Amino acid sequence: MQLAPGSYYGEALRGRKVGGFELSERVYPPGFRTPKHTHKRALFCFVMAGNYTEMYGGRTRECNSSTLLYHPPEELHAEHFHDAGGRSFIIEIEPDWLKRLRDQGIVAEPKAEFKGGVAEFVARRLYKELLERDGVSDLIIEGLMMELVGETTRGGHRVDINHPPRWLEQAREMLHERFAEPLKLADIAREVSVHPVHLSQTFHKSYRCTVGDYVRRLRIECACRDLAESESSLAEIALAAGFCDQSHFTRTFKRIIGIAPSHYRESVRRPKR
Repeated sequence: MQLAPGSYYGEALRGRKVGGFELSERVYPPGFRTPKHTHKRALFCFVMAGNYTEMYGGRTRECNSSTLLYHPPEELHAEHFHDAGGRSFIIEIEPDWLKRLRDQGIVAEPKAEFKGGVAEFVARRLYKELLERDGVSDLIIEGLMMELVGETTRGGHRVDINHPPRWLEQAREMLHERFAEPLKLADIAREVSVHPVHLSQTFHKSYRCTVGDYVRRLRIECACRDLAESESSLAEIALAAGFCDQSHFTRTFKRIIGIAPSHYRESVRRPKR
């Protein structure tokens, strides 16, 4: 079955059409299954909450909170939502918008799946603009979509290195395991047996951010998940994510995501119709 542009399964919570994009937030009950279907247009799907198993292109993948997916036009897929159900933010792209990119020599073939990194932050900022609806929101959405396509086309976290050195992978794994700790660059470099300057330069070249920026993103990603899925207080979430206090957490969160943590929690857990 092929769904017409702007048509999706699940219950609509909110949506809007902006230029070459159709934005929609949908909610799915526990155990919900979609039949095998395709979309006429390409789309991004950002999992806001819950989880589901998706069958696509003869493969299967688990889609959890904070996962960003890309479906090209005509891709056959089906979803099975688990016991918690799910909430998704969908951005459907008109073919003419992608064609304009190609006409300008811009390759626009995003990868299939992303978790964390810059792409997730752009998706969350797009969701914020879905909520805003002010005089400049349409312009911001257009710019963010250019950024999202760019990030997902060149692969999210990694850019130029197809086979990063093992020590760099070890350093990145260390950050994912211990991002809430007060790590120092010298300590990380010592763990992977390289000079701190070499670590800093290679990390920035590979992931297009400093080690500190990367850790900050991991902390915010952790906080976003806790805000959406836990009943912990803002102070507890701040400390668990590695921030020194709630005030520092709130300032950093608002600067990166665009809204205060309390407003983010409200938007993903008690959406306005």
